[in-house]
Amino acid sequence: MVPIKGTFVQARNAKVRDDYVIAISDALRHELGSSAPAIKTIMRWTGASNRAAKYWLAGERGPGGWHLIQLARNSDAVFHAFLMMAGRDAFEVSIEVNAARASLARADAILEALGPRH
Repeated sequence: MVPIKGTFVQARNAKVRDDYVIAISDALRHELGSSAPAIKTIMRWTGASNRAAKYWLAGERGPGGWHLIQLARNSDAVFHAFLMMAGRDAFEVSIEVNAARASLARADAILEALGPRH
């Protein structure tokens, strides 16, 4: 048996964890609302239990690992919150620019299709 030495870890991680939980909860509520259908949507996106989805939406706990990946894959708001927490908001701007380019290309194709033919 290994003796426990009693190393203490600083409590600063508690604030980071709380900020994380609040950021994910706010993102989910902003995108989905806080109704029963929102909980069902979160469950469908992640495969998580009803209880876990309620906790995430209420800001009592945060998703971890695989569930966070699934939320970010399905929710732009969660993906944006994740990038902001990771300090990668510049990456978010490049994603928005690419999305704008794609939208403009679609709009151009529509205008070409509707325009007069020569």
